[in-house]
Amino acid sequence: MTAPRDRVLDVHDRPPPATFFLLSLQHLFAMFGANVLVPILTGLDPSVALVTSGLGTLIYLAFTKWRLPAYLGSSFAFIGPVVAATQIGGTGGALVGACAAGAVYVAVALLIRAFGVRWLLAILPPIVVGPVIVVIGLGLASVAVGMAQNTAGGGEYSLPHFLLALATLGSIFLYSIVLRGFFTVVPILLGILTGYALGVVFGMVDFGPVAAAPFLRMPDFHLLFSGMKEGVSAWAMILLVAPVALVTIAEHIGGQIVLSRVVGRNFIADPGLHRSVFGDGVATMVAGALGGPPATTYGENIGVLAVTRVFSVWVIGGAATLAIILGFVGKLSAFLSSIPTAVMGGVSIALFGVIASSGIRTLIEGKVDLGDKRNLLISSTILVIGIGGASLKFGDGGFVVSSMALSALMGVVLNAVLPGRGTGGDAEAILSSDHI
Repeated sequence: MTAPRDRVLDVHDRPPPATFFLLSLQHLFAMFGANVLVPILTGLDPSVALVTSGLGTLIYLAFTKWRLPAYLGSSFAFIGPVVAATQIGGTGGALVGACAAGAVYVAVALLIRAFGVRWLLAILPPIVVGPVIVVIGLGLASVAVGMAQNTAGGGEYSLPHFLLALATLGSIFLYSIVLRGFFTVVPILLGILTGYALGVVFGMVDFGPVAAAPFLRMPDFHLLFSGMKEGVSAWAMILLVAPVALVTIAEHIGGQIVLSRVVGRNFIADPGLHRSVFGDGVATMVAGALGGPPATTYGENIGVLAVTRVFSVWVIGGAATLAIILGFVGKLSAFLSSIPTAVMGGVSIALFGVIASSGIRTLIEGKVDLGDKRNLLISSTILVIGIGGASLKFGDGGFVVSSMALSALMGVVLNAVLPGRGTGGDAEAILSSDHI
């Protein structure tokens, strides 16, 4: 690949001391909103998510030999499964599932090292990946609307809350369309700040916990298996969460291709896709072991690199270090907890809708012909099972396969057994897109 001529810092360039901190802070700033949103939505500690994202990024950089400028943060694709696992097996159960998802990454990385990547694309062509991504987004639609209307958790409908959510959503639209340059990668964060300010004006924010919180505090680390409900099988939690990793791995591959194009280096070849997937898996396992959400390489990271032309892994490492430090700032954790639920509902409407739209984009870019009966049946089955909430339950407190995982597994099986596999779209197209 041809290296961009306008690069400010190359992959191994170390920034001057005067700008090192600012460049790393800018990078972290772009990842911050999405990184803390996932734990807020899943009931995990945002401070732990910051610490595990920083640790995960440093682990990732180490496994990729400090040759790949990528930042790891909280994955949106796992929100539904983690919420479901928490309801069934407690926080400990959700973390077991998260660690298992990381183990899937590690296993796939070893297979990629041994056999290449084409076998994975054959299992996950666009006709499977696209509808599953739609399920990931629309399966969470009721959660977003419930937060926006204050009906989540059995609350009563509140028009003021819904109006605040719509105002937050509208500000995100405005910032996304009007702003230019670096600010185009942080409209979500700006939307949260706008919604928060409106919440303050209308008396929906309680500053008491923020004032009472210590400046420094130990994050609420939740060690693996602690807090897991009695009588719930660990295998049930694994089946509930881990299968989603198959879809996010396909997205991981697409992200690496896009990153290679932006930086002008073939990261698939050097340091190698197997190292990238392996590092992502280990980071996810570490996050689950400490109480954080599953990790993923961030598309926001690619956006910042493209805008700033700063490709230095030193800057990425600096951002990861700052994330770890911020995780121990008690005032920050209390501030994040004070964000009105309606604000996060408005943000979620935008984000979950974008995820679903990305699934449609996968079908289009993959040149999937939905006029073909085979493709129509596969996509329809995935969508109805996933969005409809179908699941497999074996016994009281036994194995449970969530609707999202079941839809993905059904898609893989149907694509494998139905005749005409070559009509499932251009599998190579998955390598040219970055969705989740």
